[in-house]
Amino acid sequence: MALLRKKKMRTCVIGLDGVPYSLITRFTDEGVMPAVRELSAYGSLHKMSVTLPEISAVSWPSFMTGTGPGGHGIFGFVELKPGTYDVRYPNYADLKAPTIWDKLRDRGKRSVVINQPGTYPMRPLEGSAVAGFVAIDIENAVYPPALAHRLGKIDYEIDIDIMACREDHDLLQEQLLSTLRGRREALDLLWDEDWDYLELVVTGTDRLHHFLWDAVEDADHPRSAFAREYYGEVDRLIGYVWERFGEVAGREDPADGFFMMSDHGFTGITREVNLNAWLVENGYLSFETAEPKSLSDIAPESRAFALDPSRIYINRKGKYPKGTVTGEDAPKVVSEIKSGLSGLDYLGAPVVNRIFERNEVYDGPYAGEGPDIILISNYGFDLKAKPDATAIFDRTVLAGMHTWDDAFFWSARDPAPAQPVLGPDLNIVDLSDIILGTL
Repeated sequence: MALLRKKKMRTCVIGLDGVPYSLITRFTDEGVMPAVRELSAYGSLHKMSVTLPEISAVSWPSFMTGTGPGGHGIFGFVELKPGTYDVRYPNYADLKAPTIWDKLRDRGKRSVVINQPGTYPMRPLEGSAVAGFVAIDIENAVYPPALAHRLGKIDYEIDIDIMACREDHDLLQEQLLSTLRGRREALDLLWDEDWDYLELVVTGTDRLHHFLWDAVEDADHPRSAFAREYYGEVDRLIGYVWERFGEVAGREDPADGFFMMSDHGFTGITREVNLNAWLVENGYLSFETAEPKSLSDIAPESRAFALDPSRIYINRKGKYPKGTVTGEDAPKVVSEIKSGLSGLDYLGAPVVNRIFERNEVYDGPYAGEGPDIILISNYGFDLKAKPDATAIFDRTVLAGMHTWDDAFFWSARDPAPAQPVLGPDLNIVDLSDIILGTL
């Protein structure tokens, strides 16, 4: 059986959600991740930027499809229902571009995909798959449907209990380890299937960073030992997959078909920045009630509003129910907001690093659905868009925030950026073609 497998040329991808290039290189150098260090003999880590906004709901679809939001149609965790100010949550049904495994199916190839964020409810594919977050129930998170029963027998967990773990870090540690064990058990369950492409994503790294980034960064933190222990377990999983893949890769050099990547970077939070509070304070946004519950309470005189995490929309006449800004006036409003936000600071530290208009970062058939303005903050300033925020600067229990320019990609060969998005460096939209090129 093993000899037959070696005739099939296979490719394997490991995704580590929210793992920065700077962190994985540090942990490799410090011996926390010896398996990744050993892999340096076969390839190298590359720093990578991602599409905007730098969140999993956008980054993973950009990886899966090889196109940015203007091509796949997902611009954030939340969008507005057409013709309203009511929030909806886009899901896999909203993805408007073919994925890696869709393209492989058209070539007659089979895939196994484990814990891929942004794929709920799971769609049929040639092979087997289980969605990652945000997945509500296991029955609609898998394909084929019978896989739900098989995963139930190993007590597979889609994700940690995020709300409970925000405050209870003992529970966080317990669930991070249990879900990681579940990923390995799911891998073992599906490994012997007939596949050409196998992908496994670990999301616990992102959860650890959001709640315990200070423990990741500070060796004196009381939970620093756990952070390193967890990364050690992740490293052991990587080593396990690499060893098994070497036996079935069907290649003279297995590293040619082995990849690792993350969907964004991470850093610590200095302050959360509420964009809607800034818009209110500067006269661009107002509400019909003193205590707004949602954007549905917006007042007609409003000229702009924000959606998480860093998107600003002009309240255009004809596009939104209470829109008042004409197409002729919109550029002036955009220019004013850009100018104001470029000067925003916290205790003398500038908040905003870069400000883009829609056509500067989005192209494709759905680019027009994107925000009018999108921001990249300086490290430490986590951009939010709570409609009920009364203060521009705030701080919650979250310890870490995403970054757009410190993701990583591991490959045996130097990847050539093909689709510059925000500069000449490698971007997450490049990975799909690079990986498909091995099959």
